[in-house]
Amino acid sequence: MTEKKEDDWRRFLALTGRVKNPERLSEYFDLFLTFEEREALAKRYLIIKGLLEGEKNQRDMSRDFEVSISKITRGSNSLKTISEELRAFLQEAMD
Repeated sequence: MTEKKEDDWRRFLALTGRVKNPERLSEYFDLFLTFEEREALAKRYLIIKGLLEGEKNQRDMSRDFEVSISKITRGSNSLKTISEELRAFLQEAMD
């Protein structure tokens, strides 16, 4: 990502962090994300949650979440790059 794009992304993240009300947050993301993008994020959530729980294999997750094995593999690879602190937070916070 270019420096300009990285700066824009950080501004977007900072703005997102200022939205505290769940209803307002939903409205906020309705503005910034298309239906397909929101659906993709919801599936990514399920993938990451499923991988952290470790109760299903990738084939079962693919079938249950209606996603490709490659998307689950990408999620698994991404989890390998996060800090232990973020992993602990996600394991505790994801319901």
